[in-house]
Amino acid sequence: MEFTFDNNIPIYIQLLEYLKIYLISGVFKCGDKLPSVRDFANTFKVNPNTMQKALSELEDMKLIYTERTNGKYVTKDEKLIGKLKDEYALTLAKSYFEGMKKIGLGKADSIKYLERISD
Repeated sequence: MEFTFDNNIPIYIQLLEYLKIYLISGVFKCGDKLPSVRDFANTFKVNPNTMQKALSELEDMKLIYTERTNGKYVTKDEKLIGKLKDEYALTLAKSYFEGMKKIGLGKADSIKYLERISD
């Protein structure tokens, strides 16, 4: 898989977003052991220190935890992952509706477009 990074946003922040999506989409499930920092760094083609910074942020958010000598794991707190998914979905929905509003479309018309593409 090819990852593209935006030069205007710190790479660790972009990694953090990719990893959050992996967590909320179920690529990594609650309690799963995560790949090593080095393996993640190789996957994303980034410096291991940059990858570690992103993982530290996830740990600060309580989305992952470290078992000394065993590695890093996804939280077992399904409610926390669900809350993150809900917040992310709301952000996407707000962005969509704001964009539609900019071109003069209201809620009803915006929903019609969603229905059109979901078929």
